[in-house]
Amino acid sequence: MDDRRFYDEKPETKNLTLVCPHCREEGSHPVRWIVRTKKTALPPGANDDDRQRFAKARSYMVRVDDMTACRNIRCRKRFDITGQTVVLF
Repeated sequence: MDDRRFYDEKPETKNLTLVCPHCREEGSHPVRWIVRTKKTALPPGANDDDRQRFAKARSYMVRVDDMTACRNIRCRKRFDITGQTVVLF
């Protein structure tokens, strides 16, 4: 069974405070995430291996955006977003 059947997915946008590496200006940037929350019950048709994997499964978020543009009007350069790409909760 595919692991994605254990989760409900929904897109979400969060604002992160990032510093542009070119102009060194700090600003709030919208970053897209996919939130995968664990379902309350095991999907039908699961075997023993699927039950064990479902018991260990946790809710988490995956970052969709890898780059963002500087908010400074004089700069406007694109830069990579560093840090975590997956956040467990």
